[in-house]
Amino acid sequence: MFLDLAGIRPMIARIAMVNLSAALGGTLLGIDHVGLAVRDLDEAIARWSQTFGLEVSHREINESQGIEEAMLDLADGTRLQLLAPLNPESTIAKFLERSGEGMQQLAFRVTNIDEAMGNVLNAGMRLIYPESRVGTAGSLINFVHPKDVGGVLVELVQPVDH
Repeated sequence: MFLDLAGIRPMIARIAMVNLSAALGGTLLGIDHVGLAVRDLDEAIARWSQTFGLEVSHREINESQGIEEAMLDLADGTRLQLLAPLNPESTIAKFLERSGEGMQQLAFRVTNIDEAMGNVLNAGMRLIYPESRVGTAGSLINFVHPKDVGGVLVELVQPVDH
């Protein structure tokens, strides 16, 4: 009898996401955005705008992360974040080199970044940064290590208004 390894990774991913959801508990508000790595920001904006009628609600350069980004709003309040590298050393440039264009992260909106980070650590998961950082439009962010959530880079986002 052979063990079907094809089903193991999706099963681990489902378990990891359940653990993350339980860990975030009362701080989890929902999906904030899906981050897509792109080579050319203007081309990607045109593609998403023409194909789906989405409009840019926010655009900025984040020198500390080595990216230029744009947020496109969907009707339900969820957003797409298009991320383009500013230099070959940025995380997004390395992602593009390794994986090509596509989904780079899934971001959850939380009520309190410090509480969410503490909950993640208490659940035995790792964070990318020891402290939160400033993200898009002044939000507070951190990332859960992808190896702890089934291979998905999960961003925690506390918007400025919380």
